[in-house]
Amino acid sequence: MKILGIDEAGRGPVIGPLMVCGVLASSEQLEIMDKMGIKDSKKITPKKRKFLYRKIKRIAESFVVRISAQDIDNLRAKNVNLNEIEKIAIMKIIKDSQAKSVIIDSVDVNPSRFERELSEVLGPGIEVKAEHSADDKYVVVAAASIIAKVERDIEIEKIARKYNKLGELGSGYPSDPRTKSFLKNFNYDNLPDFVRKSWSTVQKLKDHKQ
Repeated sequence: MKILGIDEAGRGPVIGPLMVCGVLASSEQLEIMDKMGIKDSKKITPKKRKFLYRKIKRIAESFVVRISAQDIDNLRAKNVNLNEIEKIAIMKIIKDSQAKSVIIDSVDVNPSRFERELSEVLGPGIEVKAEHSADDKYVVVAAASIIAKVERDIEIEKIARKYNKLGELGSGYPSDPRTKSFLKNFNYDNLPDFVRKSWSTVQKLKDHKQ
């Protein structure tokens, strides 16, 4: 039986999309990935991430849901929180993959609650396991973390190239001084569509300019 691992990249940044990824692999494919040294994307260099990304794509099925900054803002405006937004993406990946066994890096502070919520929607016949730091414990989730991270990096690189005349984009995280400086190139009302306007960092920028 194949196992589906799910993880995300880009939950916290004020810039760019949130990428949720699933990797579906058999026990044989998992053995190969384990020998390749696949681990949590945060624990390997960007160069190695890209190398492993290509390898994973060749040997296993992958499923990616891209949630744009505008999508996030629109859903949050309807009182859909980030956990619920991710859950929608996770459900789509499970449905598209037709997996019967799923391991997820839990987006909820209470993994057991998250498991119950998903199981209630999915119904019987699908085994769901949600854990914190699952990308550190299960190679299939680590593989998903690599796909998600590289897919998001590709998106950020495109933005950086397009807007390089305005200075460094930075990491895209609200605490990054380079990202804060980059955002100050814009008025709130004409911020690019890759900026999450619902983030407090941007709201402060709006208040400051009023």
